[in-house]
Amino acid sequence: MWNDIELLLNEDSGQLPVGLGHECGTALYQVDTLLQITSSEKVSENPQLHACSSRDGSIVVVDRSVALLDSTGLSLLMHIQFDTHVDVVGMCQDKQFLVVGERSGSLHLIHIPSKQTLLTKILVEQSTSEKTYLNLLFVKDNADAAIEKMDLTTAKQGKGDCVLSKWEVEPSSALVSAQGFADSSLIQGAAKLQVLDNQLFVLDTENILSTWDIYSLTLIWDWPLLHIEEFLLTTESDSSQVSWQGLANVKLIVMTMPDDKQIIPHRVDKFTQFPLILRPSEDPVSIVVMRSLTEALPENRLSRLLHKHKFTEAENFATQFGLDVELVYKVKANTLLEKLAAASLGSYCREALLDLGNEAKENLQKIQDSQFVVNYCINAPWPLYETTREMLNYAKVRNQRDRHCVFDPPSKQKSNQVRLDQILKKDNRANAPPSDGPPVSIAEVLRAQARLTTFCEAFGLEKFSGIAWTEFLNNEDMFNIIVLQLEEGNLACAQYLWLRHQADFESSFDEKMLKDLFNAIHFTAPLKELCVWLKNFVIPFSRRVVPDGQKILAKLLEQAARNLELTDKANWPENGLQVAEIFFTSKNQGELGVTAFGKWTPLRCGDCEEIQRLKKLVNDLQELRNLYRKYNCRLAFCDFEKENATTIVFRMLDKILAPELVPSILEKFIKPYLCEHNLQKDELLLQYVKDLLERCRTRSSSVFETAWEAKAVAVIGCISDTDLKFDAVLQIMHGAVVPWSAAVEQLVKQHLQMNHVKVKLLQESYRLMEMKKLLRVYGIRDTNLLKDKQMIMRLARYILKQDTPTCLEDALKIVEAYMLPTGEVYFLRMMDLIDKERGEEAVALLKSLPLAQAEEVAERLTVGGRLVLQNKGDDPEEQNPQMFMTKTLVEVLKFWFTTQKDNPVKKYECGENLKMFETLATLQEYFIFLSDKEYRNPSLMSAILEDHISSYERVRSAFKSGYVQAVNCNSEGGKPKTCPTESRLYRLALLLQVSKHELGEKLALRALDDGKVEVAVNICREFCENSWNENTGNLLFAVGQRLCHMLGADVAMITPAGMDLPAVIHELAAQAATLCGPDLVLDCLELCKYTSLAKEIHGQCQMDSYEFTAEATSSGGDKDPYEEWTNDDFFKEDGIVLDPQTSLPVAYELASAVLPICGHNFLLPVGSPFSAAVQNLLECSQFQLALQLTLWGCGSCLQHGILTTLDLALKEKPHDSHVLLTETRSFLKAMKEKSSSVIRTSVLNLLHKVFNSRVIDQSLALGYCTILPKEEMINKLWEIINNSWQNYRKVLAVALVGAELADQYGEAEEKKKFRELVIDAEWGIQLGKFGISFETVFRQPPIRKKELIGVLVKSLEVDTCLILNYCSTFMLDSDAALQLCIETLLLQNSNTNDVEDDSAESREREPHSTLLTRALQIIPLLNSTKDLVMSLSGILYKLDPYDYETLEIVLKVIQSADEKNTSIQLSQVSLDTFHMSAVQHVFEKKLKPKILEMRSSGSTSIINKETIKTVQALQSYLLAIVNPEWAVAMAHRIAQEFPIGPDHVQALKFCLYLADKWLKSTTAKDESHGKAEILQRSLHAQYKRAATENILITNNLNSGEHLKSIGKPANLIVLLYEHPSIDQRFQNPAGRDYPDIHVAAKEIAEINNLDMNKICDKLLAKWLCPSTPPPGPFGDTQLTFAHRTRAFRCLLYLADTNTVESLFKKSIEKVKYFLKCCIYLAEFEILNIPYTYESFHKSPKEGMIKGLWKNHSHEPRAVRLVTELSLEYKVYDPQLWNSLLQKLLGFNLIPSFSPAWRSVVLSPFLTASCPPSPKQLQECREGFEILLRCPVLADLDIVGIAKQYTQLDLPAFALGCLLVIPHSEKREQQIQGLLSTCKKETVLQQLDEYMDSGELVAFASQISSLVLDSIINEKLYEQFWKTKYYPLLKQHLINTHRIKELVDYFAKNNCLDDATALIKEYQEKCGNPALADVPASDLLQVYLNGSEGSCVLEVP
Repeated sequence: MWNDIELLLNEDSGQLPVGLGHECGTALYQVDTLLQITSSEKVSENPQLHACSSRDGSIVVVDRSVALLDSTGLSLLMHIQFDTHVDVVGMCQDKQFLVVGERSGSLHLIHIPSKQTLLTKILVEQSTSEKTYLNLLFVKDNADAAIEKMDLTTAKQGKGDCVLSKWEVEPSSALVSAQGFADSSLIQGAAKLQVLDNQLFVLDTENILSTWDIYSLTLIWDWPLLHIEEFLLTTESDSSQVSWQGLANVKLIVMTMPDDKQIIPHRVDKFTQFPLILRPSEDPVSIVVMRSLTEALPENRLSRLLHKHKFTEAENFATQFGLDVELVYKVKANTLLEKLAAASLGSYCREALLDLGNEAKENLQKIQDSQFVVNYCINAPWPLYETTREMLNYAKVRNQRDRHCVFDPPSKQKSNQVRLDQILKKDNRANAPPSDGPPVSIAEVLRAQARLTTFCEAFGLEKFSGIAWTEFLNNEDMFNIIVLQLEEGNLACAQYLWLRHQADFESSFDEKMLKDLFNAIHFTAPLKELCVWLKNFVIPFSRRVVPDGQKILAKLLEQAARNLELTDKANWPENGLQVAEIFFTSKNQGELGVTAFGKWTPLRCGDCEEIQRLKKLVNDLQELRNLYRKYNCRLAFCDFEKENATTIVFRMLDKILAPELVPSILEKFIKPYLCEHNLQKDELLLQYVKDLLERCRTRSSSVFETAWEAKAVAVIGCISDTDLKFDAVLQIMHGAVVPWSAAVEQLVKQHLQMNHVKVKLLQESYRLMEMKKLLRVYGIRDTNLLKDKQMIMRLARYILKQDTPTCLEDALKIVEAYMLPTGEVYFLRMMDLIDKERGEEAVALLKSLPLAQAEEVAERLTVGGRLVLQNKGDDPEEQNPQMFMTKTLVEVLKFWFTTQKDNPVKKYECGENLKMFETLATLQEYFIFLSDKEYRNPSLMSAILEDHISSYERVRSAFKSGYVQAVNCNSEGGKPKTCPTESRLYRLALLLQVSKHELGEKLALRALDDGKVEVAVNICREFCENSWNENTGNLLFAVGQRLCHMLGADVAMITPAGMDLPAVIHELAAQAATLCGPDLVLDCLELCKYTSLAKEIHGQCQMDSYEFTAEATSSGGDKDPYEEWTNDDFFKEDGIVLDPQTSLPVAYELASAVLPICGHNFLLPVGSPFSAAVQNLLECSQFQLALQLTLWGCGSCLQHGILTTLDLALKEKPHDSHVLLTETRSFLKAMKEKSSSVIRTSVLNLLHKVFNSRVIDQSLALGYCTILPKEEMINKLWEIINNSWQNYRKVLAVALVGAELADQYGEAEEKKKFRELVIDAEWGIQLGKFGISFETVFRQPPIRKKELIGVLVKSLEVDTCLILNYCSTFMLDSDAALQLCIETLLLQNSNTNDVEDDSAESREREPHSTLLTRALQIIPLLNSTKDLVMSLSGILYKLDPYDYETLEIVLKVIQSADEKNTSIQLSQVSLDTFHMSAVQHVFEKKLKPKILEMRSSGSTSIINKETIKTVQALQSYLLAIVNPEWAVAMAHRIAQEFPIGPDHVQALKFCLYLADKWLKSTTAKDESHGKAEILQRSLHAQYKRAATENILITNNLNSGEHLKSIGKPANLIVLLYEHPSIDQRFQNPAGRDYPDIHVAAKEIAEINNLDMNKICDKLLAKWLCPSTPPPGPFGDTQLTFAHRTRAFRCLLYLADTNTVESLFKKSIEKVKYFLKCCIYLAEFEILNIPYTYESFHKSPKEGMIKGLWKNHSHEPRAVRLVTELSLEYKVYDPQLWNSLLQKLLGFNLIPSFSPAWRSVVLSPFLTASCPPSPKQLQECREGFEILLRCPVLADLDIVGIAKQYTQLDLPAFALGCLLVIPHSEKREQQIQGLLSTCKKETVLQQLDEYMDSGELVAFASQISSLVLDSIINEKLYEQFWKTKYYPLLKQHLINTHRIKELVDYFAKNNCLDDATALIKEYQEKCGNPALADVPASDLLQVYLNGSEGSCVLEVP
């Protein structure tokens, strides 16, 4: 059963050569096995096979097994087993269905995608022959094209046996007709037919194949000699059967009979393929194989041979078939390429690697394709450096030879390359070097050689391998390699790579790469070399390439510098400073490259925050470095940044461990720091003591830790200021630990014995310390407890809990000692007493306290009591403490309440608390225990009250019914336990504060119903007191209204004796108006008005009618202020006493009528009581009440009338409304008439009463006056005035009313009279306040007023303003008055004045200075001082000659009044002498010692808060000297004592002020004028010189050259701007201590009156325009473009972008473009080429460049300009650049190839001689740098160059040259030879001097290692032991673990200490613990016995 199928993909079954004789020549066929079918059972006979193939796929049938393959033959779609053999099989419907015919007759239709059988039907019975189905044919079913007719007539015309015929269908007539015949004479029978285009291929039954014309059936060709079994027509693209294509690309394949054993292809057109069918075999087979037969080209055969690496056979095959043999060589070369790559990874020996390289080279020599060879040599992974270098040289030779050889045609090269690519692709080889594309240039070969040199020098030959080399060569990202090397710490390698390949990544360098670079750098590497590299190369490069990356660069450097504190702490902070400042010390852009045309953008370091931060970091690190090195103070940088100059001093003091070292360290380190930062020593030391104490308080420390005390004592000893020292002692006393240490005790006692004002404070602090000792009595020794206030209070509480007789006293001592409030102690003590139910003692203690403290304790007790009441308990034992606490608090609050006399607010608050606790105490009697919060809960209170009300109602109803029975009132849970009464109920309601408005209103109204007015009033009063709200207002209004109606109706009621019922009613109304809501407010106001009127009427009634008590009057000091205000300040009318039985009912009837209870016409009931009341009042002379009643009544009636009218207008009954309206109008009219008469009568009478009252109400009087006629009123007023006489207040009031009335009436004359009277009355009142009578001049002419001036002046209470006002008011002579006032002031303290005025003794004398100040203030008020001077001059002679102070102030007043007075010269001379002596004395005693101290300490000024007062005093004395010459001379003498500095300048400035004052006091005619003028000029010159010198000293510019130019300030300013610090600032902007030239120059210009702008203009002209161009095409005087360029650069450096744009009105890009053009135009100017900006901008650049080249190509500057212009404007003309490059090489402007490089490197040696000059040394150094950059080092004579350096005695550079020799053996040999002859010390010295920067640093390290190794190998220790290079040698020995040799040397030379020190240092380097305890001899012995490789010694 053939059921096992296996696909054999890509299995090569071999090739079959077939010879076809003369027809087709030689051909190759390839046979491939596609499918293998095997049987799972034993095969007895050969299977029957059948197969078919089409575009849809292939079908293979083996017996009963059917296999379906896809069109490619690579995938099995279906495999089915049938019951019988399969005869036919086929596919239809586009591979959808498979049709299978079995020999059993069954026909199957199978769906291929789903593999399901859709139909099985037996069509025929099984045939007896071999096959049931002979063939399977698929025909399209087309019923419409059915043939209806067949033309058989024509068919019959054929002759013979017609085997073939052609038939044609006519669609229109549906006729099929025969078109041609072929009889049997030509063909016997057809076995297979196939039509192709116009040919018919026929295989007849005799196995002869023939070709026929399809139209004529004419025989075209046949093959009668071949016995053909099968044929097939195929194309190149498909091996399936062809029946639908033309003859193009079609081949005929035939299969002969088995005996022929050959396949004959016949070329129909070009190509043929055929699937090979298995030949039958005689023996049964068990395997059936399906193979494909493919015609093979020789090229394909060759490819397969090459694929199998059969290169010899392939070479022969290619030769045999005439194929490209070079292809074989290339494939072999690529195969060797793989072996080379594998060799780089494997462990091949050197000989094997050489053999492999030789084989590759031999193979390459056979290849003629030079491009391939060059590519191969460059890209091959040669495993050895020598092989690589040799192959690159070979590549260069082949490249040069390639220029002269003849290449194959491009088509052939392309064809070969395609085949090679196909072979390589088939071989999966991707690393073969391409040979197509443009030819490899010599530059690429040179690039590879340069890369090889770089690799060798950067990584070393030991790291060379083929893979590493190819990766390095092909890595285009050289920057990434540099970053990787930096990350690995290979700084030297990274530097070398940067040196040689900087240009490779320059164009792509961006900010991200800058970050990556710095992130990769290990700043712990050799910092010196790293910083030099960054400073000289990396940073300038980044500035030039990435100008916007400066922020990033600054940030990265800042972070790197900060990190060094952690990573390299040993070298901190110098290393951080070194890193941070390289940003500012690095080269600028102009120093880079050959030209700087494109690098004109200036570096502005101050524009961004990052750079500012970096600059600050540099400054901080410089300061930190000074602290480390200069002041021996080490701080962490993070701590340093938080500090300032003051706190840094604190840290310096903190670092002192031993207190006894404080003075010495203070003097040695701290004082210089204080002087440098201008800090005051004593104040700072005091602050340090405070800070030290504060820190010791806040940190946790032991009680006995007193180390800080010793330091504080030592610091205090260094304070020189006594006041500050005492402050420090006080501080240390407060903070010292008790018991004090001996040092603190001694310090305190020492200062307690001193005589100082602060000794008392020390005594108090000392007592405070003693208080701490009290704690020990109570067993408390932990003094740390006293550092916390809360803990101190806990200690006090602990003491109080002991309940000892002195516990309170001791607790108070503790608290008072620490200045804590004592109230807490008393509170705690009282709470303890209350807890112990000793309340009487607690209250007694409270009463014994001071008032303020008692208030505090009482308040605390109140709070504590509230907390106690919150703890509820049902047990009586728990309730008893609450009751006791409440009762005690009541007593406490009672006492507190009695103390609150002056504080109403507190008194009220205390009263409220007292009431609450009294209430709570009372509630506790009811067995109701409430807290204060519950007491304020209305719902709870209401519930409790409701229970009592219910009980009360039951009891009251039983009582009223006369049935008295015991009622059980016991209750639980807060309910009453006793029977309540009304009073208890009322009291309980008040206690509970429950809302009782409804109860109160009912009780009140019921009480009124019963006539119990007192009960109702009491209810209202209680509500007013306890419930102040709107509901209470409603209640009060209701009660008040009810009372009014009852009184108006004369209802009987019970009024208690002594009750003022009208007042009570009015009070109810007023309270109701205050409390009621908005709906009731108008009614309440009406009620208030009429009850107020009733109250006033009642006040005028008889006092005994209602038994009302009269008001008690008082007088004098016992008079009540409130009564005085209410009774005196308002008008109160006196009238006849009214009858209460008549007046009051009418009044209340009127009130009832106005406010009726039910609604009706309000006006009609008003009339009768209104008339009666008015008439009664008028009869009793109560005009004010009558007027008031009339006005109010009219107003009320009018208001009601208006409201009535409005209401009637809205009603629906017009008749009733009309009647009511008529009544209202009539009533109002009648009332108007009556009221007018009453008002007039009342006003006339009231006016008389008002003016005769004690206090006149002017406004009221004026109002009354406006009602009466004008003439009558004015006369009335004058009558009152005349009768008033000296009553100024009454006269003033009447006059003011008269003046106002006259003004209203327009009576000007009357108004004037009244105003004069007002003035007199006012002065009478005002002078009366000073006790001065105005009676004699009252209402007299103004001339009489002069009589009072003398009295006014003598009064001390009268000031100048009053006197002047008096004189001004009455037009008197003010000068005389002021003169008299001055005289009185000056003589106030004189002896004469004492005698004249005895009252002076009783008055305190005013200081003379005060009197003088007041007198001098009066002088400017005088119009003339002549009389004053004359008068005072006379007074001088009357004064006591010993009364100097009075004399002095009199003289000063005279001098101030008249400075020309010379009659008192003797007195002046004596005073001047006195002042000069005072100046001399004060200066010598107080200032001169300070000046000497300042000179010794190096300070610049003596001015501080102590000396400033002394200086001011000296200035005041000098100003007091009247003789100006003396004053100036004394001041100048003092000024000379000051050293040069700010004090000297200020002293000279004051001298100059005095000199100016002297000069101004003289005239040109005075003799002293000339002297003063000369002195003024001299002092001015001295001042300018001293001030200028001080500026130079202040700014550290006082060099000798500058001091010489002080006399010429303009030249000095110019010289300052040439100061070298300016260049240093630009080179290192972050540097410190640069002088501020601008400030110094500005100050010098201001002092010397120079125009700074002119100086700046001159300097700009000097620097920007150093030379003026001669007249020419540019004009006579215009600026050059060089000048403009410099100006532009300065502008862009100074100004920001916005400023530049606003200045030029252009964008910054345009401005920069203009600057760029100016740079180019400046170069044109130097070349004398006349270009303007416009012509340059508009000219065609290419023509301009070529013109410049044509005329100036012989000048190097022009060549460089052409280069820059060509690059700028992208002019790339090949011819121009060819010539340009040659010129650049000729002028040595760019490096060239080997000769050029060699010439450049050797150029310095052409003129140099030994020893070389500094310039020649620099040139040689630059030549060495160029050598390192050379890309063709292998082509240079390195040894020859090294010899040149050797001849100049520069062995360091010679060794550097030898290090770059490519041949390792030669390099080692040359180096050893040079080391054996040169001096090692010279080499090391040259490394330090010439190779310590830039790219040479890395080579310096290598050279140093070589020299040191040579020294060690030669054991030259003795030669270098005592030199400066010994530390370097020692470090090298330690790093290389070779110290044993040096130890042996030390041991042999008996230098044991050096040997031991070396061993310890080495052990520390290796991480071994310290060996300090091991003796030196033992340590040395242990080490000498060890081995060289041992790093760590094991010491027992």
